[in-house]
Amino acid sequence: MSQTVSSAAMGGMIFSLCIAILLPIALMIIAKIKLKPWFLSVLVGAGTFIAFALVLESLLHNVVFRVTGDLLTTNVWFRAIYGGLAAGIFEETGRLVAFKTVMKRHLTKENSVMYGIGHGGIEAIILLGATSISNLSTAAMINSGNIESLYSALTEPTLSATKAGVETLLTTPPLTFYLGGVERISAIGIHLCLSYIVYRAVKDKNIKLFFLAIAIHAFFDAVTVLLASVTSAVVLEIILFAMVAVMAVFTVKAYRKEPATIEEVA
Repeated sequence: MSQTVSSAAMGGMIFSLCIAILLPIALMIIAKIKLKPWFLSVLVGAGTFIAFALVLESLLHNVVFRVTGDLLTTNVWFRAIYGGLAAGIFEETGRLVAFKTVMKRHLTKENSVMYGIGHGGIEAIILLGATSISNLSTAAMINSGNIESLYSALTEPTLSATKAGVETLLTTPPLTFYLGGVERISAIGIHLCLSYIVYRAVKDKNIKLFFLAIAIHAFFDAVTVLLASVTSAVVLEIILFAMVAVMAVFTVKAYRKEPATIEEVA
């Protein structure tokens, strides 16, 4: 194969891989040192995301896709509203359940941060980290000239799917790979804020805060889908980053107003 994956594109894949894996680890270490949380909070966050988003929400998607046919793929407004609400309801309900059960005895603002790192971190690792590893592996095979040997070992329909994936990898602009990492920074920021909001909903027995978290989550996801259909990826990420920054300012202010509740259980 004469075409190769550029060094710029490879750099983008490595950048996204580092964001997906190293950023959650760095945040976890910093939080552990600075906040002294219940360390298992990070595992509760990760497990809750897997159970409620990857398992339960996926089951709903399977049903909805069968019922609606092409509506989700052809109607951007329906896809945005449905996708946003589904993600908001399942993930925020997961947080609510986790804070009311597993974390009931460890209901502190510090633990809500650690939970958010686990929730957002595992999402980054699974969605972006795994994709980046796969892309890097395929790119290495392309650049080393070994991709043809892979083709020869495959049969249809896997062969066609693999060729399509390789073509996508070769034609994707390098900037796109970098933007994947930027998008995860914003996503982790959202998860940290939402985790604190739902924590306060449970702590203060304020159900309105729980519904606010659902609304915010749904809004961010819906806006992402809608903007992606009308603007460039760069503009989209700038807008999302700005939105998350504004949300973070208000969340941090609320966090700092609340007295510290450090646990000696880690």
